[in-house]
Amino acid sequence: MKFKQVRERAAPRRWGVSIAAVIAAGLPVAASADTLRDALAQTYVSNPTLTGARAGLRATDEDVAIARAQGLPDVSAAASYNRFVKRSANSFTSPKKSIGGSVTATVPLFEGGFVRNSIKAAKARVEQGRASLQATEGDVFTAAVAAYMDVIRDSAIVDLNAGNVKVLQTNVQASKDRFQVGDQTRTDVAQSEARLSVARSSLQRAQAELDNSRQTYLEVIGKFPDNLEAPPPLPGLPALSDDAVEIAVANNPDLAAAKQAARAAEYDIGIARAQRMPRLQAFGTGDYTDYQGTLAGGAAGVRQVDKTATVGLQAQIPIFQGGEPGARVRQAQARKGQAIEAQTAAERAVIADARVAFSRYQAALATIDSSLQAVSANELALEGVRAEQSVGSRNVLDVLNAEQELLNSRSDLVTAKRDAYVAGFALLAAMGRAQAKDLGLDGGSLYDPIANYKRVNSRIWDWDEDPKPKPVATTTKGQPSVSAVPPYTPVATPKK
Repeated sequence: MKFKQVRERAAPRRWGVSIAAVIAAGLPVAASADTLRDALAQTYVSNPTLTGARAGLRATDEDVAIARAQGLPDVSAAASYNRFVKRSANSFTSPKKSIGGSVTATVPLFEGGFVRNSIKAAKARVEQGRASLQATEGDVFTAAVAAYMDVIRDSAIVDLNAGNVKVLQTNVQASKDRFQVGDQTRTDVAQSEARLSVARSSLQRAQAELDNSRQTYLEVIGKFPDNLEAPPPLPGLPALSDDAVEIAVANNPDLAAAKQAARAAEYDIGIARAQRMPRLQAFGTGDYTDYQGTLAGGAAGVRQVDKTATVGLQAQIPIFQGGEPGARVRQAQARKGQAIEAQTAAERAVIADARVAFSRYQAALATIDSSLQAVSANELALEGVRAEQSVGSRNVLDVLNAEQELLNSRSDLVTAKRDAYVAGFALLAAMGRAQAKDLGLDGGSLYDPIANYKRVNSRIWDWDEDPKPKPVATTTKGQPSVSAVPPYTPVATPKK
């Protein structure tokens, strides 16, 4: 299983191998296992944070249609039924009742730039929403990768601690046997038993951490993990921190969203300025009134129906509005300034995130090298201490300490492998390369935000609706889980 190759602007990068071998080595691999690609694909279609962000973007898409509607014709109709309960003394001209109706159409001709700037601001916010959706994808995928690697790490640490308990159980039994023949003292037996008790508590803590990681996996990915495979190599990562920063500044979706927010704020100034501009609209009205034969007492020859039609132009010229337009313009200008500063802050954050992620990735790789050397050295040291104990130059405590050092170094190695992979993926996210399109999640169709925009952009029917919203993300209620922590059974304190 491989991720889709990430393409550069000029030429494609090759897959990185500096971390692949050490990540895969020593991690459990099982038949019919879940893969990281499976986990990310599951996350993509069922994570509620992602599905909610898509719904939010669809709502933002509608702002363009709402803004455009303000520049389209408006047609309305009215109907009435009247009974005149008090009439003038001249009943000849006063009707008793009437029914009527009217149709009015208005067409905006000039709005001072209000509609034009509203549409442009809405489109800029759609672009902002698309960038924010990409950022959400990167954040959710980073959380999914971390959850995946946490389960692998904690499963390995549980196995290491379980193996340590078995070794110490054998040591305790051996110490008791040698004590029976006078080859060891009661102190040696007590030290072995104490270390076994500590190992059992460490195993319990490791099992609890594995349970916690499994629950986080369920929360982010939507199902419990099942025999996770070792992850694939990460796409090629930059060799220098400055290269990572350059790519991040060009591609990070958070920075792109901040730029679009500043662009929308510029159009908001035009919207505010339009409030003090003249407005011109054309209108047409048709009226129909039927007096139901009650006009002039129903006299023959008297017209009982009245029909009129009016067309014209109407201009509204603001002269004085109490300073509100000026205040709104100044307010929009201040918010534009705020958006500019937010863009600078986003750029700073992107640069810092890229450098920190790069530093953590490099540190994790160095830790893997150191941990590999420590494991090799501690394996050799344990072998030597055991040999020296067999000839009487080392005691039981020396062997126990050597075993603990080896366990610690192996645990550190597993943790370092997890940290390196997560840091490498976080670096991809900081560079804007951790979205579904970058990871090759092509098992099904990817969500296309532009498709929904095109679908709703030209709709002008007032009675148009979408189907009733239904849940998209999967619930985790009722997911079967088997705890890694066995039920607690009190252990009797051994008698002295």
